[in-house]
Amino acid sequence: MTLSTRSLATAPIMVLNGPNLNLLGRRQPEIYGTDTLADVEALCAEAAAAHGGSVDLRQSNHEGELVDWIHEAREHHAGIVINPAAYSHTSVAILDALNTCDGLPVVEVHISNIHQREAFRHHSYVSQRADGVIAGCGVQGYVFAVQRVAALVSAKA
Repeated sequence: MTLSTRSLATAPIMVLNGPNLNLLGRRQPEIYGTDTLADVEALCAEAAAAHGGSVDLRQSNHEGELVDWIHEAREHHAGIVINPAAYSHTSVAILDALNTCDGLPVVEVHISNIHQREAFRHHSYVSQRADGVIAGCGVQGYVFAVQRVAALVSAKA
């Protein structure tokens, strides 16, 4: 299926989560809240369904696996929501992979407001490719990101 023939009805939105997000709800709840990754998946699925779509949520602590999944999304998904976590600030490899996704909507999401945190978190390589960046809205940011990807996919149709 080519990018021009993909729609929310025919291809899911890939929701990628980087390192340590498998511990969501248990790790630093004062920063990231008490919702789990399963809760995030349910929120994303509901948001996508409201637009006639679905999600494919994945999490990895390994940069190369995230790159491989981005390559997969390039061929088989309607768009990407990505919370690269710490890789936001370090991974040129993830940026390069996202740059191969010509025309595929990409929205970056962060649970915390990275601009209110340590200075090293203020820069994100992923933001250079993202069509939108959502930060500081808690897990609700994922809903906003899915909605934005859905809007971008629909605008192409």
